[in-house]
Amino acid sequence: MAKPIIAIVGRPNVGKSTLFNKIIGSRISIVEDTPGVTRDRIYAEGEWLNKKFMLVDTGGIEPINDNSILRHIKRQAQIAIDTADVILFVTDIRSGVTANDYDIATMLLKSGKPTILVVNKCDTIGRIPDDIYDFYSLGLGEPYPVSSVHGHGTGDILDECFKYIKYEDEADDEDERISVAVIGRPNVGKSSLVNKIIGNERMIVRDESGTTRDAVDSYIENKYGKFIFTDTAGMRKRGNVDEGVERFSVIRALAAVERSKVCVIMIDGTVGFTEQDSKIAGYAHEQGKACIIAVNKWDAVEKDDKTMNVMRQQLMEDFKFMSYAPIIFISALTGQRIDKLFELIKFVDDQNSFRTTTGVLNDILARAVARVQPPSDKGKRLKIYYMTQISTRPPTFVAFCNNRELFHFSYQRYIENQIREVFGLEGTPIRIIIRERGE
Repeated sequence: MAKPIIAIVGRPNVGKSTLFNKIIGSRISIVEDTPGVTRDRIYAEGEWLNKKFMLVDTGGIEPINDNSILRHIKRQAQIAIDTADVILFVTDIRSGVTANDYDIATMLLKSGKPTILVVNKCDTIGRIPDDIYDFYSLGLGEPYPVSSVHGHGTGDILDECFKYIKYEDEADDEDERISVAVIGRPNVGKSSLVNKIIGNERMIVRDESGTTRDAVDSYIENKYGKFIFTDTAGMRKRGNVDEGVERFSVIRALAAVERSKVCVIMIDGTVGFTEQDSKIAGYAHEQGKACIIAVNKWDAVEKDDKTMNVMRQQLMEDFKFMSYAPIIFISALTGQRIDKLFELIKFVDDQNSFRTTTGVLNDILARAVARVQPPSDKGKRLKIYYMTQISTRPPTFVAFCNNRELFHFSYQRYIENQIREVFGLEGTPIRIIIRERGE
């Protein structure tokens, strides 16, 4: 499932970015004693009690102002509020309850989102300051004293957040519907593909980037099975993502990848491979998703009988970090090879959920080790005692050995290739975890 989103909001200079950094555990947000330093939302993955979430830092909200930058900040914060599952409203014990705090509290109450009232800069350990009771007047329930500098109270507010977050049962993975995220750069034809599949103009399609803001789900059932197609906003280079609405749409696109089973990575056939295509595909690869590379606009490409093979070979080189992903040439405009795309989606989803027995796996391991001797260093040779599969989506294996440092990446790749050779496993990454005996 997609990670829940927790947004940090509040007026300027109450310590939102410091709290963000403390929760995430690294100095990601810029922290400076100047209002308006955090102009755009900054987001990072956090974890609490073995549950992951997306934390979003926002610029300080000034509800009534004539400054264009502050109006921009307010709009961005409102987008974060609209998208978040839970909101941390940060206030300042030193300045007390201000008129702006009341205005922001009103905005949050209207949103109807679960809101945790955080009273920051309670840096003294022990007795809670009497001034904290003034914050009940905001109408948001119990105020939680926190020191974002020292970390006091951060566990309490995260505990409170997770009271409002309902994690889906892992059994949902067995849902017969295959969730498919259509991802790629702007204007490669993602919305056109989904529109062609569902047979109507549900998504806005224009010859300009940025027309898709939200990740939109479409439920489809046909002779190939049941599917949920998610059209996502195009992911640009970070320096090119300027507009507030678009910047947050990238988070939604990443969330769509996380909750999908299959990712269709769309490439513009008239443009070819770009660096951004590699980064987008890399995110799907890191998440362990079944992947298909779909070269769109093939009808608009001038070609001969060699063009497809030449481009296929070039793309295999460009995407060599995910050489397992099948490549298909399609046209969202004409519907060319859309049926073949459905067949591929079914195929790679099956591969991603592949499971084998420990006995069969260790027979493969024994043959691989006999064929290519494990590496050694300073007279000490790697010994792999056995392997077992621990999970699917993607297929994940644990190899127990005598010395982790001797299990070089190149030999891991060799073992992975042997597993692929026997089982196929096209369209899915494979994970191999190395452990020493006794761990």
